[in-house]
Amino acid sequence: MEENIFADEAWRIFRIMAEFVDGFEELGNVKNAVTVWGSARVKEGDEWYKKAVEVGKLLVENGYTVITGGGPGIMEAANKGATLAGGNSIGLNIELPHEQKPNPYIKTLISFRYFFTRKVMFVKYAKGFIIFPGGFGTLDEFTEAITLIQTDRIHKFPVILFDNPYWSGLIKWMKENQLKRGYISPDDLLIFSTVDEPEEAIQQIKNFYKF
Repeated sequence: MEENIFADEAWRIFRIMAEFVDGFEELGNVKNAVTVWGSARVKEGDEWYKKAVEVGKLLVENGYTVITGGGPGIMEAANKGATLAGGNSIGLNIELPHEQKPNPYIKTLISFRYFFTRKVMFVKYAKGFIIFPGGFGTLDEFTEAITLIQTDRIHKFPVILFDNPYWSGLIKWMKENQLKRGYISPDDLLIFSTVDEPEEAIQQIKNFYKF
């Protein structure tokens, strides 16, 4: 029994390596991309869905490839906008027992078994993150991105939170607890920004890379 456990663990290493290789091969030519995050549970008629479609369109019109988590909701909306604008629409799907099925607007689909290999692809090939309202997964990606930037593990890039009212409570908590206690510095709060309209998000990315 113990030998079987060790054998399974060894083969898992090869599966992880294969996911990295597949991701690097598929995305190796992607040079100008923005990752769009948000809830998989947002419905098509939702205002955030409509604005994510517009974000996807504007990104393509400004020369960017759109990368999402490949699922429904905000991810679908951003992929839809990119596809409608005739641009490159990439989905990095995660295999889950529920909720996460690839949306129909993806031109390049890569499926992952492991969250951590998928996360590498999001960060490695992105010139920015636009993060719509979402749940635990969205928070996970947001906090990982700002942690990597804070600790100088990656080059700084725009991290943009979409919809001020949704994120205001979290930001207030950061200021009143983390900042007040000295767990973060004032400059750490400048790692990310907030917007309310698609045009604002695109303009922030353009301004960041202007010089």
